Amino acid sequence: MSRLTQIFFSTLLLTVLALAAVLPVQAFDGRSDEKVITIGADEVIDDDLYVAAEKVVVDGVIKGDLVAGAQTVIVNGTVEGDLIVGARDVIINGTVGDDARIFGAAFLLSENAVIGDDLVGAGGSLETRPGSKIGGDLVMGNGQNLLAGDVAGKVMLGTAAVELRGTIGGDAVFALGRMDNAREPMGPMVFGPDQTITIPSLSAGLTFGPDAKIDGKLEYIADRDLDVPAAVASGGVTRSEPVYGEDELREIRRMNRTPMEILVDGVLDVVRNIASLILAGLFMAWVFPSLLGKMTANIRQKPLPSLGWGVVSWAAFFFGLLLIVCVVVVGAIVFGALTLGGLSGALIWSGLASMFALTVGFVLVLAFAAKVAAGLVGGQLILEKVSPQLAGHKFWPLALGVTLLAILVAIPVLGWLANFAIGLLGLGALWLAGKDWFESRRAV
Repeated sequence: MSRLTQIFFSTLLLTVLALAAVLPVQAFDGRSDEKVITIGADEVIDDDLYVAAEKVVVDGVIKGDLVAGAQTVIVNGTVEGDLIVGARDVIINGTVGDDARIFGAAFLLSENAVIGDDLVGAGGSLETRPGSKIGGDLVMGNGQNLLAGDVAGKVMLGTAAVELRGTIGGDAVFALGRMDNAREPMGPMVFGPDQTITIPSLSAGLTFGPDAKIDGKLEYIADRDLDVPAAVASGGVTRSEPVYGEDELREIRRMNRTPMEILVDGVLDVVRNIASLILAGLFMAWVFPSLLGKMTANIRQKPLPSLGWGVVSWAAFFFGLLLIVCVVVVGAIVFGALTLGGLSGALIWSGLASMFALTVGFVLVLAFAAKVAAGLVGGQLILEKVSPQLAGHKFWPLALGVTLLAILVAIPVLGWLANFAIGLLGLGALWLAGKDWFESRRAV
């Protein structure tokens, strides 16, 4: 069994064991295997069964509960107690006498599946086929639900898509949220190359088959009215507004801006960018005047070498992060083996601090230093042609250059390319400045 598979199984088993902690303490049977655990058709287990494997198949009878962690769990026989499963695929072809609590990716209740009480879970997709029965409530939080079987109790779903073809005996509550893509296909769901369940493709929102029926009332929570036949729910149909957090409200307002609001926001973004770059340029001219002068000189006199060294700098940044990680891991292992825990901890914290400092420096150069240097060069070149007396000024070349630069990078597509090229120019110019400084120090 691969290390990744072992971690997967262990995590699932710990999860389902934690869920099972609320059950009464009693005798149980425990089994584990690398590949497949099968409960034969003529096998009867009188206790609870705890299992972990790549695949679990129940063809016989389990008198107690089944607690399983696996990639695939298939119940063809009978589980007289609860079914508590954490798995990628869960297929129920037989009978679960009490509750089913399932967590994973894809769930299927086939034509002969029977769950005596509630079905509770979370995952990607749930399909109940015609003839399947849930004796209690259905409570799920998942991506989509195709309900062609019968549910005796109420149904509460937090989801993006529901297609109802069967019967719900109680009330139904569907929490859908924002319906920007209502009636659009959800797209295929695939959770692995060896997936045992073919997941249906549903449309976002609510869809009802000709035999769909809700004996209670239907409440759906969405940001707009959906097409719901009034005859589907005997108790009537109501819509409730979703409750959004502050971040969601800001995103909704941003997505629903008018053309004028989009234009105003774009202008404000450019103004903010100009102000930020001018302040950053003045700070660099005050604190690092020599460095700023060398960067601008390299951009003017060595544009192509600056671009080339910018690519090298980009690669060096990621190589530096990888090198720090390798040093920290190897050092921690060595110091741990020598029982030098203090040195191991110091090395780890030093490595994290170095990675943080390197990342912050890299981002600051790309976001500010490179743009300031490139903008200053552009402003100087323009003023040398238009007003030579202002070209040597400390402020006006910077203000003109970063203003034009901020407008340029705000243009879609072209702005992204310009931003990337300017970042490489700035990185390369800084690399050359550092190279010159190192060579001068070495000569001394």
